[in-house]
Amino acid sequence: MSKEIVSFKNLHETYKNMGLPVNEITDNDGLTINNLKDLHPELPFKSIGFRPGYFSFLFVKDAKGKYTTDDVSFNTEPGTVYFTNPGHFKSFEWNEIKDVYLITITETFLKENVHTNIFKEFPFLLSETVYPRNLNETAFKEFETIYLQIEKEFKSESSIKNKIIGGFLLILLLKIKEAFWNNYNPIYEGNKSSQIVKNFKKNLEHHFRELLDGKTDKQLRVKDYALAQNLHENYLNNVIKSKTGKSVSNWISDKLITEAKSLLKNSTLSIKEIAYKLGFIETSHFSNYFKKNTKTSPEEYRKSAD
Repeated sequence: MSKEIVSFKNLHETYKNMGLPVNEITDNDGLTINNLKDLHPELPFKSIGFRPGYFSFLFVKDAKGKYTTDDVSFNTEPGTVYFTNPGHFKSFEWNEIKDVYLITITETFLKENVHTNIFKEFPFLLSETVYPRNLNETAFKEFETIYLQIEKEFKSESSIKNKIIGGFLLILLLKIKEAFWNNYNPIYEGNKSSQIVKNFKKNLEHHFRELLDGKTDKQLRVKDYALAQNLHENYLNNVIKSKTGKSVSNWISDKLITEAKSLLKNSTLSIKEIAYKLGFIETSHFSNYFKKNTKTSPEEYRKSAD
């Protein structure tokens, strides 16, 4: 029987559980940026299998190793650029590291600082399997200029640095879209399970757009997402759980909290209005739900985000 693959919510938790140094890992509201040479004092290194709860963007200027995403493995060599998204199986090996930048980002950070409708603007972020690209020196330099600017702003004391970083991330995503996925659909279509995951993610995103646009006031449940694909809810849940490491209800819960945080931080809507917009009949139900999942009340979160 295979060992259960663990899930990690951020890079600090990931590296700590692998016995790696974490002193250099600073989390800024859901974003980290590090040169991996500072995080891997001893090489070679081989990670355990895990499921990240965050997006990872890797820029390999000078290193050699190997990455696995779901059932796809590939070598990381100088000039490699790629990303992985939350929920999928991942493992990595490093044999040499001289210059490799890793940026990790949560969905909340992307929505709050890049684009509120991030997946509509950049649909490749919902992809199942994304293959890396190996760039020549000139093409890689364009990306290096952007991520080094992100690092500079990350280390600054500016009160609006997240918005500035968001601007550079927007440029980064547009460059990725232009270079790799313009006129190309990266979503792996090779089997039924991948198609089910893709459809579920699209349905989830579409429903929350409907909620936020005031086109519906009803929260969808697991059975609703199953009916949308003419599936039994147990079957849908098994597929989503096996492919992403999270149940359908966890996906729904995480999405609710992400959108709630975004509204609390970026809108002037009252707590009652936010609760109603997200499909809660009672404000108290929303407040209890939010506190259960974040350990803080909506009011406290809003004050801390000011």
